[in-house]
Amino acid sequence: MEHLCEVGLKRENGDRMCGSENFFEKETNTTSIEDAVKVLLMGLGEDINREGIQKTPLRVAKALREGTIGYVKSVKEIVEGALFPEGGVEKNKVGDAGGVGGLVIVRDLDFYSYCESCMLPFYFKCHVGYVPSAQRVLGLSKLSRVTNVFAKRLQEPQRLANQVCSALHEGIQPTGVAVLLQCKHIPFPDMESNSLHSNHKGVLGILVSSGSGVFQNKDANLWTDFFGLLNFRGIDKDKIIDKGSLDQCWCPSLSSKVSPKNEEMNPAMVTAVASILKSLGEDPTRKELQGTPARYTKWLMNFQCSSIESALNGSLGNGALNTNGVVGFDENIHSELNLPFLSQCEHHLLPFYGVVHIGYYISKGFHPIEKRLLQSIVHFYGIKLQVQERVTKQIAEMVSALIGENVIVVVEASHTCMISRGIEKFGSNTATVAALGRFSTDLAARAVFLNSIPKAIYLSEH
Repeated sequence: MEHLCEVGLKRENGDRMCGSENFFEKETNTTSIEDAVKVLLMGLGEDINREGIQKTPLRVAKALREGTIGYVKSVKEIVEGALFPEGGVEKNKVGDAGGVGGLVIVRDLDFYSYCESCMLPFYFKCHVGYVPSAQRVLGLSKLSRVTNVFAKRLQEPQRLANQVCSALHEGIQPTGVAVLLQCKHIPFPDMESNSLHSNHKGVLGILVSSGSGVFQNKDANLWTDFFGLLNFRGIDKDKIIDKGSLDQCWCPSLSSKVSPKNEEMNPAMVTAVASILKSLGEDPTRKELQGTPARYTKWLMNFQCSSIESALNGSLGNGALNTNGVVGFDENIHSELNLPFLSQCEHHLLPFYGVVHIGYYISKGFHPIEKRLLQSIVHFYGIKLQVQERVTKQIAEMVSALIGENVIVVVEASHTCMISRGIEKFGSNTATVAALGRFSTDLAARAVFLNSIPKAIYLSEH
């Protein structure tokens, strides 16, 4: 194990975590990332001078730099000076507490990291504990800050847990350290069915743990104490992935189907992603990263522009909306709720995902719109570079064109740009509304529809 007194810790793969000023030439590398992002945007058929994405290359570069700042952070600087003397149990008493033998746990620390397999952010909740020794304890905030050093890198869950555990054990010199991570990855689209998987719950989650010292044995009594303090948070220790047995399908990019439209990889885009990895201080030839440029390029290619006709596969002409000529309106609100969607923010090239709720009145003689068609419309407008306000309006206008102007659309979404940049607002979500025709003036009708929307469990990350 490397010592914290060195210039900087080394990662498990041998790369330096921090070092000389030449290790990270900030301005040069930011410019290199911007140039690479321009290549990616042009590969998607975008106009890089369009107002909405003119500054996207800079925004993406800043987000990636913030999200991988851990490569140049020193654990030694965090821990040093934050160890405080604290006496243990008095000699005439039996037991463990204070600075010797007493378990200390900090729970529910929220973080994000970047998945090394697909370069997309993933969210995790960290629970970390240690047993002090030598009558000294660590300032509690430093447990969070040390975790953040390793979170702000390209990661996979088990290595992340191991690195946090190892660094804390070396820095504190305790009797033992325990780390438990609840990691959740964003969903991937099912390009064959023009939707997200029908049984998809919005996030893909796993539990991983790591222990040192008295926690090295997963059956140790102290683990029982550790989990005893977490049980009321709904954590099932039997679901924890054993070290070394993490299935590579943790990242959906390794198992998702490839869209027919991106089977042929754009070599310029793949090279651009590899250059981004290098600019962030990573080695694109590292075993775990060798396929990452291609996987991230495949992800982006899902968001190429396509025509509405091809996306709906002829659904508009299948007779589902035929009228028998009767005029007037059906006074019942027809609705489809919780239609899943996934999109890519054009400002930061980061995903946002959630559910769409659609309500509408139809003329007498018209049939309600099939759910399959509405899902295809949602999918079409989602799978491109977007902003939430625009996609809400576009869905409403498309549905209005099919059945008349009386349409209301609500989009509820979680934005990874809200957690994977400086703002780091975990658990937040955004709702947008587009109301056309009667719904724009009839407050009672609007209230009836809004009150029918259930709690969006799809957005839950906790």
